[in-house]
Amino acid sequence: MSYPEIRPRRLRRTAALRRLVSETRLDPAELVVPLFVKEGLTEPRAIGSLPGVLQHSRDSLRKAAAEAAQAGVGGIMLFGVPTTRDERGSGGIDPNGILNVAIRDVVAEVGDATVVMSDLCLDEFTSHGHCGLLAPDGSVDNDATLTAYAEMAVAQATAGVTVVGTSGMMDGQVGVVRRALDAAGHPDVAVLAYAVKYASAFYGPFREAVESALDGDRRTYQQDPANLRESLREVALDVAEGADLVMVKPALPYLDVLSAVRAAVHVPVAAYQVSGEYAMVEAAAANGWIDREQVMLETLTSIRRAGAQVILTYWAVEAAQLLRQRY
Repeated sequence: MSYPEIRPRRLRRTAALRRLVSETRLDPAELVVPLFVKEGLTEPRAIGSLPGVLQHSRDSLRKAAAEAAQAGVGGIMLFGVPTTRDERGSGGIDPNGILNVAIRDVVAEVGDATVVMSDLCLDEFTSHGHCGLLAPDGSVDNDATLTAYAEMAVAQATAGVTVVGTSGMMDGQVGVVRRALDAAGHPDVAVLAYAVKYASAFYGPFREAVESALDGDRRTYQQDPANLRESLREVALDVAEGADLVMVKPALPYLDVLSAVRAAVHVPVAAYQVSGEYAMVEAAAANGWIDREQVMLETLTSIRRAGAQVILTYWAVEAAQLLRQRY
């Protein structure tokens, strides 16, 4: 009777062996938790399509930020939800607007214990829900929007943010923001470019979280899900304009894109496990169809394996706590 001489299963025999030879490891320091703060709330409010995720009051936001820092999470990405909106999204530029106030609150709460990031986009603040200013014909005016982004970047930097996340998908946004920050005396504020952001159907629950006013879609400025080469071009442009990190969004449906981006650049690569990805797992787990914790960590590991050094995920705090228990 003959036996195989090469037995890969030897290294899978025990948990300790599997851990020893694991090729991909998750670390809490690589996770970033998105947090929503709504103007005027006195108590946190549940988001129906994102089980376990909240719209925070200013007080509960500070507590959530402290919890994230204590868990060892690498960063916090802040999104503001205003009570009023206008066509120009002026609440995003106002120093006393909810997002800029929230940045100051969180920086005061956590200091340098974790990285404070903020969303640099107008969609939460515009009455029409688009990521930019509208031209008279109703289209998004790229260049007018860049001027607003520059002002928004300076407002966020003045509030104390460490990283701004340029998520609006306007051409030239990274360069404009970088120059505005430098000119205003904020050369140390980093730019996380949402370099690859697809016009995806996976964003639905997020739009509930920020109470989006969007009627229509964003296909004229977000990318076509069918395209990969276009994404690599976008990444190259953003790096040339001064991006310190680049992002792929969504994550799981675009792991091939994420891998290609990782191979193409020498700056850190992030991926956003978006609301629809999170909600699908939560819904399946609630029905008893999958093991929630195992699937949570498996999806995050797949994103890390594909090349993401930084992962934005609504599970960041819970995953960090689980990883600490296991390792």
